[in-house]
Amino acid sequence: MQESSEFSRWTTEFEAKVLARASAGDPDWSRGAVLDPAVARSVQRFQVGESGDGANLIAKAEAAGDPVYAAAVRLFVAEEVNHARMLALLLNAGEWPTISGHWSDAVFVRLRRALGLRLELMVLMVAEVVALRYYRALRDGTDDVLTSQVAGLILNDELRHVPFHCQRLRAAFAPTARPARLVPVLLWWLVLVGAAVVVAIDHGSALRRSGVTRTGFVLDVIALFKGIVPTAVSTVTSGGSVRSVLGLSK
Repeated sequence: MQESSEFSRWTTEFEAKVLARASAGDPDWSRGAVLDPAVARSVQRFQVGESGDGANLIAKAEAAGDPVYAAAVRLFVAEEVNHARMLALLLNAGEWPTISGHWSDAVFVRLRRALGLRLELMVLMVAEVVALRYYRALRDGTDDVLTSQVAGLILNDELRHVPFHCQRLRAAFAPTARPARLVPVLLWWLVLVGAAVVVAIDHGSALRRSGVTRTGFVLDVIALFKGIVPTAVSTVTSGGSVRSVLGLSK
């Protein structure tokens, strides 16, 4: 297991973000939002996916025995809860309700909770990579100012989440011999491709209205994941390569 000091920079980053959000304040919800029906229905489903309380992940992080990592996970979960809050307010600004659940979120939750921390993070990483491409499409493909602003704020957080999870996954994979990593990585790829295809089909109309084809979305998600996996399963200790892949080094 990695030393707590290696995760202290993440608590620092997450805490700095809390202060930055408090200083900047919320978007101006009163300006309203004009949401295409297909986009609104898509946002409703993503809002459900962001709305969990993270209790299961927090419990596993605490059981891992690193209090600094556990503190960072709690801050990560708080950011995800804030995403759900902002998406709900965006829907409200566009006069759309939130929904109570969606089958795709239920499947991901069951997968994440099936085994230990490593599996939960692997499934969570799939959701994060899909979210990276989705929120970029939503940010760049709309004429609605409020929608673009909310998607940009969430995307900025997600760009930080991926290298954070990569660092913990390296610790989780470290005791596993290199040949033995092949099977979980192949299964990980299968889940990723399956998730990307499901999202492309389920959210295809919204993606098209954002200027992204279903095929283009899937290929972009695969390209992102291809750059992330080697860092997540290797013994590399720096998150620099992940940050470079995601454009954080610029």
